[in-house]
Amino acid sequence: MGLIKKNRKPSHNAYAVVTGAGSGIGRSFALELARRGGSVVCADINLAAAQETVQLIQTETGQKAVAIECDVGKKESVQALSEQAEKDLGHPISLIINNAGVGLGGKFDEVSLDDWQWCMHVNLWGVIHGCHFFVPKFKQQGYGAIINVASAAGYTAAPEMTAYNVTKSSVLALSETLSSELYPDNIRVNVLCPTLVPTNIMKNGRLPKQYSGKADDLLQNHAFVTSDQVAIKTLNHLDAGKLYTIPQPDAKLFWWMKRASPSLYAKMLGMGYPWFKRFVK
Repeated sequence: MGLIKKNRKPSHNAYAVVTGAGSGIGRSFALELARRGGSVVCADINLAAAQETVQLIQTETGQKAVAIECDVGKKESVQALSEQAEKDLGHPISLIINNAGVGLGGKFDEVSLDDWQWCMHVNLWGVIHGCHFFVPKFKQQGYGAIINVASAAGYTAAPEMTAYNVTKSSVLALSETLSSELYPDNIRVNVLCPTLVPTNIMKNGRLPKQYSGKADDLLQNHAFVTSDQVAIKTLNHLDAGKLYTIPQPDAKLFWWMKRASPSLYAKMLGMGYPWFKRFVK
């Protein structure tokens, strides 16, 4: 029952798979893992972007890194990833980071079912598939670790983000459940719940026109932390055996507000919603 309990630092010298590793938080995770002596499989639906991350890893650290194209919403693609990753690294995988995600916004009655399915395909099923195909391997080898990238949206429940909120709250619930269920199997779980982080999620997302420019500006110019800082903090929390990583002060504020008085929190959101609509016009 080995590696994790012995060294207590699953992010160090890891054999890791990172989905959505072609940019943003995923790229930061991959680079930081390599800096900690790890070997990394950079998986992304955009193979060229994943290969760029591999080149950065090899140039900066000299650590082993490979790129694999993967659509996380397709079970066959993630199953192939789980098998190919072990072959390419020549070692059992010890850490899976389910990071790939997309952004979706809009009023509930104006978001199409096709957009719902697109968002669920990546944000929820991508995480389910990652856990489904790696957890049995971790159990068999007697150790492993999982980082699931959710969002503060999973508990803030902001208006006009219904589909995105639903996927991220589901990832949060999945992670909490797995944390207790997999504890006897020496498998650690951490769930990341950030607010604004400078990434390409809005540029590649599906948002109403009146929001898209403002949302991207907020991410790029008004975030409290960088993607590198988020990756470092999350990996440190994983090493410390912590379940939650809530990296920014606003994310922590919403977390405690929601827990202190859920009904009052929901009422405040509803009262503030008309002001929000005037702000974005």
